[in-house]
Parts: sequence; C-alpha cells; structure tokens
Amino acid sequence: MAAVKEFSVEEKLTSLIRLQKIDSKLDEIKILQGELPMEVKDLEDEVEGLHARLTRVEEEVNGITEFIDQRKAAITEAQGLIAKYEKQSENVKNSREFDAINKEIEMQQLEEKLAEKHIKDANEEIGDKARALESAKRAIATKEANLSGKKNELEKIISETEKEEKHYKKDAEEARAHVEERLLVGYDRIRNNYRNGLSVVPVERDSCGGCFHAIPPQKQSEIKLRKKIMVCENCGRILVDNDLNDAIEVK
Repeated sequence: MAAVKEFSVEEKLTSLIRLQKIDSKLDEIKILQGELPMEVKDLEDEVEGLHARLTRVEEEVNGITEFIDQRKAAITEAQGLIAKYEKQSENVKNSREFDAINKEIEMQQLEEKLAEKHIKDANEEIGDKARALESAKRAIATKEANLSGKKNELEKIISETEKEEKHYKKDAEEARAHVEERLLVGYDRIRNNYRNGLSVVPVERDSCGGCFHAIPPQKQSEIKLRKKIMVCENCGRILVDNDLNDAIEVK
C-alpha cells in the first residue's frame, strides 16, 4: 500500500491561501457578471409567461368566435321558423291554432333577440380580448428586446472571461487536491457563510482580515509560527500571517 504524504501545517496553510486566492478570482468574475444571469433567467420566464398568456387569449377569441357563429346559426333558424309559422297562420282554422302559432312566433322572435344580444356582448368581449392581445404583443416585443440586450451583454462578459475562468477553475481543482478533506469541509462552510467568500484571511493591523476583530499578541505569535491551524474566535475564519499570505501569488 502506497504511503500517503503528510503535509506540514505550513504546507496546508499555503494550499488554503492559494485556494482562497483562486476562489476570490472566480468570485471577481461572478461579480463582473453581476445580476445579469438572474436578470436573463427572469426575463426568459416573463417572456414565456407572456407567450402563454397570448396563446390563452387567442384560444379565448377563437372560442368566442365559434359562439358567435352558433348564435348566428340560431338567428337563421329562428327566422326560418318565424317565416314557417307566419305562412301557417294564413291557413288557421280557429283562434286556438292562431294563438298557438303566434306564441311560437313570439318565442322565436325572443330567441332571435337573445341571440343578437349574445352576439353584441361577444363582439364587445372580442374587442376587449383584441386590446389584451395587442397589449401582450407589445409587452412581448419590449421584453424580448430587453432580453436580447441582456443576453448579448452577458455573452460578451462570458466570452471575455471564459478563458480566465477555465484557467482558475483548473487551478482551483489542483489546489483543492492538496487540502485534506476535513479542512475543505470547513473552508467551504465558512465561504458559504459570508458574502465576500473569505475563509482564509491574514492578520492585518493586529486584527482579523475578515471581521476586523482584534487578535491578541500571543495568538499572533502562534499564527506566525505556522505550527497549527488557527481561527478567529469571532468569525471562525482561518487566520494566516501576512508574510505567508503575501508570498503566495495567483496569476
């Protein structure tokens, strides 16, 4: 079985500092992209929603149009029955038949008026839907133009930083391979806890480089010895001496 190499505390700290500086470079690229990825996603969702709304309104218009056709057919049928009953009224034999035919005529006339009212209301509704369609189309055009601009802006930034980002991601993988799992877990947890993503910070002006909490002289001396991993009692970040931190460069 191959022997597992044991890293000294200084080597572990060096690897952690390198990893932190690489991750900070990647964070800078994300900051450069800013809110654009989220804005693009939000706009894509909005455009998709507007298209769904447009389709829904178009389907509603089609349904109303079919309803109008049905009502027109009902008017034609009613008019045909009225003509039929009027012709029958010319040959009635008694007042009872006359009254019955007149009642049928009146009923069909009511059906005709009701159908005409339905058509009038439906046409007004189509007018409302047409305005809603135009509003949705204008909104889609505006959002799509905005989306196109944001996408172009994001693609430009990605294009400009793609090579650099790949380089740092590769370096980050290599740096992580030189940090033991236990330290990586703590490192990642601390990074996720703070917006600036700083897990490893130098002691500057007798204070933690992350939260600026004062570091006692005795603890500073221990940090400079690089004999054990030291953390800030206030924020939990890993503390390193400024000389070691400055000695490590990431290009």
